[in-house]
Amino acid sequence: MTEVTRVPIQPIAKGSLTKLWLGVILAVLAGAGLAWAAVPAGVEVKALTEGTGPSPGATDVVLINYTGKLADGTVFDEGQAVPLQLDQMIPGFSEGVVKMKKGGKYELTIPSDKGYGAEDKRNPQTGEVVIPGGSDLVFEVELLEFMSAEDYQMRMQMMQQMMQQQQQDGGAPGGAPQGAPQGAPPIPPQ
Repeated sequence: MTEVTRVPIQPIAKGSLTKLWLGVILAVLAGAGLAWAAVPAGVEVKALTEGTGPSPGATDVVLINYTGKLADGTVFDEGQAVPLQLDQMIPGFSEGVVKMKKGGKYELTIPSDKGYGAEDKRNPQTGEVVIPGGSDLVFEVELLEFMSAEDYQMRMQMMQQMMQQQQQDGGAPGGAPQGAPQGAPPIPPQ
């Protein structure tokens, strides 16, 4: 037969159990808050004017009007009717544009880790810092059109062929010299 030694249990002081549970809850909330703060911020897309129809794909070429700014409003780049292949852009830009619809105007906010990162972005001609390292970026983007990269390449080849044909025909449609309307009499020498 085995003997069991009995030890009397001390009563818990009034309110101690509540304090223990509050401490556990606070520790869990603090841990969750630290974990949430460690998650990098995502790309934000805000519609200024909603577009319609489908959105571009990750490898499409988009035709856009845009203005790129730093978080303080300083403009670092802008362009009108610019074709851009999305899979060759900074990750945050591509991630945001695929959420847009044709004809819409949007504000795209890109955290630095999805933009140019920690290093300064410099102007290649002057060496001047255009985007300081660690900068969040804000773009106003108007999505004019988009197409597959293959369709874009085919259209560019067709345009090059048309331009070559025009040069061979005298530089203008229909073979007329540049600047002179077709069917106009030649200008006499002076």
